[in-house]
Amino acid sequence: MVEATAQDRDGRYEAYRADLLAHCYRMLGSVDEAEDLVQETLLRAWRATDRYDPERSSPRTWLHRIATNACLTALAGRARRPLPSGLDPAGDPDAPLVPRFDIPWLQPFPDARLGDPADAVQQRAGLRLALVAALQLLPARQRAVLVLREVLQLSAVEVTQILGGSVASVNSGLQRARATLRAAGPTLEELREPADPAERAVIERYLAAFEAADVAGLARLLADDVVLEMPPVALWLAGRPHYRRFLERVFAMRGSGWHLVPLAANGTTALAAYAPDPGSGGVRAHSLQLFTVTGGLIRRCVTFVDPTLFGLFGLPPTLPGHAPVRTAVTLGRLSPGVRR
Repeated sequence: MVEATAQDRDGRYEAYRADLLAHCYRMLGSVDEAEDLVQETLLRAWRATDRYDPERSSPRTWLHRIATNACLTALAGRARRPLPSGLDPAGDPDAPLVPRFDIPWLQPFPDARLGDPADAVQQRAGLRLALVAALQLLPARQRAVLVLREVLQLSAVEVTQILGGSVASVNSGLQRARATLRAAGPTLEELREPADPAERAVIERYLAAFEAADVAGLARLLADDVVLEMPPVALWLAGRPHYRRFLERVFAMRGSGWHLVPLAANGTTALAAYAPDPGSGGVRAHSLQLFTVTGGLIRRCVTFVDPTLFGLFGLPPTLPGHAPVRTAVTLGRLSPGVRR
C-alpha cells in the first residue's frame, strides 16, 4: 500500500482532473454534471488513498474506476441527453421555435478545459459531438465499456478492474455497443475520423458571411444533405434549401449586425454567435454553433440556442457596440484576444 500526505494526495490526483472531466462528460453529456462528479471522484480518491494498491492498477485506472462508478450511479433511472435529431423526424424551417426545457439536452464541451494540448490529444479525439451524441443511445454499462475500451484504450482486463465481471462479459458488451451504433447509423470509425484539414478555413468563411448577413454566401458553404439542429428547440432541418430558408428567417427576425467569436469545442472549431441588441446598441449572447466539415463543406451544424452556455467558455453575456472579440483558435487551445 502507499502512504501520502494530504498535499501529495491533492497534487497527484489533481493532475488527472482534465482526463476525468472528459471521461465523465462522455458518459453524461453534460459539462456541469461532469464537473460535479469529478469533484466527487477526487474526494473519494483522497479518502481512499490508504486503500489504493499500485500493484493491482495504475493511478489512472483506479481513478477512472471511481469516476465510472460515480457516473453509472448518476445515470441510474435518468433520461439520456439527446440532440433534436435523436427525437423527431426532420421539421419545417417555418415551424414555431418553441424551446423544450423538459428535455435534458446534450451540452457542448469547452476544449480549454483539457489543459495542456500535449496531454489532450487522446481526450479530444473522443470528444466529437457526434460521438458523444451516439453514446447516449447506449445503456449506461455498455456506454462505459465502449468509452473505456475504444476512447481511453484500456485493455479488457483493465476494464474488468473498473466495472467488474469477466473479460468475456466486457468483450460481449463492447460488441453489443458497436452493434447499437451501427443500427443507428454512425460507426465508430466515422465518429473517430480526424477533423477535415480545411475545416478552419470553411468556418472562417462562414463567420464572415454570417456577419455580413450573406445568405447566398452561407448557402455555398453547405453540403446538399446538410443538417441543422437547434437545442433546446426540438427541431432539426435537413438539406441545403431548408437550411437556407431558415437563415433567411433568422436575419428577417433578428436583423443584421451579428458578431461571431471563434472558439474550440468538442475537438473542433466552433462559433459563439452574438445577436444585435437594439436596446443597448451592442450585441447579446445568442447561440453556440458546432460544425462538422467534410470535403470543404459543412455537413452538420448543431446550434445550441442557450446563452447560459457562454459561461462554460468564459465568454461574456453581452458585448458593446464596435468592440468585437476575436480569438486565436487551434484545436485544443483557446487564446482570447480583443480587437477594437
